[in-house]
Amino acid sequence: MTLLMMPNAEARRARYNREAVLSATPVRLLTMLYDRLLLDLNRAEAAQVDENWGVASENLLHAQAIISELTTSLNVDAWNGGEGLFALYTYVSTALMRANTHRDVARTQESIALLEPLRLTWHEAAASLPAQPAEVNTTGGALGFG
Repeated sequence: MTLLMMPNAEARRARYNREAVLSATPVRLLTMLYDRLLLDLNRAEAAQVDENWGVASENLLHAQAIISELTTSLNVDAWNGGEGLFALYTYVSTALMRANTHRDVARTQESIALLEPLRLTWHEAAASLPAQPAEVNTTGGALGFG
């Protein structure tokens, strides 16, 4: 087997991530999005503190893409809190744009403070649901999961 035929660790990890996303339930996808969102924000915050603006920007842009995905997939009419969650996503999206363009670590920290409790709540809600069989998701992984 030649070197070109051997998958490297990054390719194997990407394939594993893609398979995990494609086989995940909608609830699991939501928790995965929140986990990645907070990972991006924490990385951005660390990079901003270190004045590593390129890394900070990359992570903030990815976090904005996740917020956009969460916003567009939210059905505000499905429950009483839908409009409030939509407003929060809109606020955080604007805060992340400002955090990036103005190199404002306080906006990143505020976004973390607003979203971390939601991440924990979604995980708790997911854990309280009975196990569901995975549905095959045939869409791509534009947000770094696939």
